[in-house]
Amino acid sequence: MKPSMLTKLDQLADRLAEVNELLIQEGVASDRDQYLKLNREHAELSPLVARYHEYRQADDDLKTAQEMLSDPEMKELAQDEIASAKERMEHSAAELQKMLLPKDPNDEKNIFLEIRAGTGGDESALFAGDLLRMYTRYAERNRWQVEMISESPSDLGGYKEVIVRIAGLGAYSKLKFESGGHRVQRVPATEAQGRIHTSACTVAVMPEADEVDEVDINPSEIRIDTFRASGAGGQHINKTDSAVRITHLPTGIVVECQDDRSQHKNKARAMSVLAARIMDVKLREQQAKEAATRKSLIGSGDRSERIRTYNFPQGRMTDHRINLTLYKLDFIMDGDLNELTTALAAERQAELLAELGEAG
Repeated sequence: MKPSMLTKLDQLADRLAEVNELLIQEGVASDRDQYLKLNREHAELSPLVARYHEYRQADDDLKTAQEMLSDPEMKELAQDEIASAKERMEHSAAELQKMLLPKDPNDEKNIFLEIRAGTGGDESALFAGDLLRMYTRYAERNRWQVEMISESPSDLGGYKEVIVRIAGLGAYSKLKFESGGHRVQRVPATEAQGRIHTSACTVAVMPEADEVDEVDINPSEIRIDTFRASGAGGQHINKTDSAVRITHLPTGIVVECQDDRSQHKNKARAMSVLAARIMDVKLREQQAKEAATRKSLIGSGDRSERIRTYNFPQGRMTDHRINLTLYKLDFIMDGDLNELTTALAAERQAELLAELGEAG
């Protein structure tokens, strides 16, 4: 392990000892915010420092075993101890590298998931509906909550555009690599000749702002329009101007929400989506700058990029970023995304480890 990393780990071990001292000081619990902050820091540092102590113990065992080599009677035992200590050191060093990787501050946040039909007309809208079902089933498997925010149904079923909020621990960390172009190849239900068509949808996954105030939205820079909702909802929803459209003038971002009968609730939902979109724009700008200095396969923030193909005749799904092909499309469309999300996260971790190695 590099000296710079060992120095950093020594500093973190010292900091944990300091936090432990602060937590037992009289009166610290009376300052709730400070107490919670120290507890969070303790929870973050404890596993890391414990692993570091394992590394240090293995290093001590290695030195002790090496000293035993000079004794002929202990030589064989010493060699076994040396091999064991080196193996433990390598394992602990690899784990420590992963634990020291920079964490995405948005990983534990809830998300807004947007799906928009693209090229392919009605078939694209039907596929948007299929993608929504896939993500909804995945959310159910993780015991996350799914809430419809805005929908624009198409004539033959499916959606021209749909936005849902998915709330649950780690929602963004597991679904953040879903943003991009999703292409489908299949025989549409409307195709009489049995020809395979290709159509596409765009998916956007955006972390929800903890509070709308977290994003600086100047009231003078938004225009709020109310209008009569269209579509499903019964007589009442169509008789009042409960639907809300918010336009963010500097960026041109437009958000509509008309799923609730209450104009107040629709406005609050639309503001939440607007905050998430503005935050997402900033995040993608940051990722684009990073991508300019390195060739990142994942998380480039480029929505125009075709990231995945779903081929129904062959029963396969291919993720083009990591060259992963899985022949279990029925299961994937039913929300079995664990193998895919795990592979994408592992690839991103490998990229970060490589960058850490280059920086060191």
